[in-house]
Amino acid sequence: MRVSIALFTSDLRLHDNPVLRSALRGSDAVVPLFVADAGVREAGFDVPNRRAFLADCLADLDAGLRRRGGRLVVRTGDVVEQVSRVVYESGARRVHIARGATGYAQRRQERLRTALAEERCALQVHDAVNTTLPPDAVRPDDADHFWAFGPYAERWERAVPRDPMGAPRIVRVPGPIGSDDLPARSDVLGVSPGLAQGGETAGRRCMTTWTAGPVDTYADRIDDLAADATSRLSPYLHFGSLSPVELAHRVRKSAAAGADAYLRQLARRDFHQQVLAARPRAAWQGRAESPGGDGDPERTAAWQDGRTGWPAVDAAMRQLRYEGWLPGRARLLAAGFLTGTLRTDWRVGARHFLGLLVDGDVAENQLNWQTVAGSGPSPEGPGHDGGPGPCPLVQAERFDPDGTYVRRWVPELAVVEGAAVHRPWRLPREVRERLDYPEPVVAPGAAVTAPGDAFTRPRVD
Repeated sequence: MRVSIALFTSDLRLHDNPVLRSALRGSDAVVPLFVADAGVREAGFDVPNRRAFLADCLADLDAGLRRRGGRLVVRTGDVVEQVSRVVYESGARRVHIARGATGYAQRRQERLRTALAEERCALQVHDAVNTTLPPDAVRPDDADHFWAFGPYAERWERAVPRDPMGAPRIVRVPGPIGSDDLPARSDVLGVSPGLAQGGETAGRRCMTTWTAGPVDTYADRIDDLAADATSRLSPYLHFGSLSPVELAHRVRKSAAAGADAYLRQLARRDFHQQVLAARPRAAWQGRAESPGGDGDPERTAAWQDGRTGWPAVDAAMRQLRYEGWLPGRARLLAAGFLTGTLRTDWRVGARHFLGLLVDGDVAENQLNWQTVAGSGPSPEGPGHDGGPGPCPLVQAERFDPDGTYVRRWVPELAVVEGAAVHRPWRLPREVRERLDYPEPVVAPGAAVTAPGDAFTRPRVD
């Protein structure tokens, strides 16, 4: 009997999954395998919000496989060791895996290839599983990758992605293959109270709702902080519960007025992946040194806790802590304040975001933080001057003009009406004393944002 292994990584879905489809096509039976990677935990990426969301994803994937006659096999430990054991137990002669962009994923892939060769087992790596286009599908004429988004996007828009695939009807798993217990969200401590439900079922439901209507107004409402008008699909894309190829296909098919604007964000996501695939060091090393150091500990703590005295910044940081997620504009505003106004190295903020974001993707998070700090990829390409961005107060008044977003997340200021909520320091003294809201950690007149904080978009949010 011919046996293959479908090694799930950041592709936790049944629909449009080339890894699973190819494994099924070439075998009589397939082991759907997920390894709870010890290396991820040791690197500090196994944080509560992503661990809880992952548990949802694995439970949903296992349920979907069982409806098709299969099941998910879960192992814990070093990926190479655990895959090698399953190869020995199952007699598999081919392992299928999605291509990863990070340096860790690339090293893991080569370690697997070497170890499996000793077992006379082949490794097959699949492109366009976690991105719309493979990282090297769109290249400049004189280099192996783009460093500016504008030129990349022009070529991305002309490229033709592969067709999406359906979910398999039957999955046969050889037995007996032992499995660890599935993790459960209820066992994870320290999860954000408002964390979304994970899994392909929830992701597909959100995608269907989004493409059936709200995407139509995306271009007009993308930066409206109070509107909550973004797709909220980034966690599902990060874990691969949704296929970016299928999402792009559905958005194009919808012919919505906001389709082009949303597709541009899928292009930006691919752009960051191709940068990281070519420059793994970009995860922590920008093209220029950040002007700030580790920052003032008290001011940094105030930023993390949403107690800076700058209402829109505090609203963003409190939403991040409560939901483990933020719309793109709020991310830019909070990041620009830390790097520009507080003059703190972008890595400090990137680490904090990775500790809370359910969609804490290395390429998206790190490279967007670099861009905000003026040390990352160019937002649009040659001609971008990298000049000072707008003051966070200007952004707050532009993207939350009547203060609805602030009042939603900073209840101390709920009694302050209209745009006055953005300038609590101007309120009468007796009013300020009743609000229990801190004074600004930086005087309003001194606030600027970081050099790279132009009006760029940070992700598919």
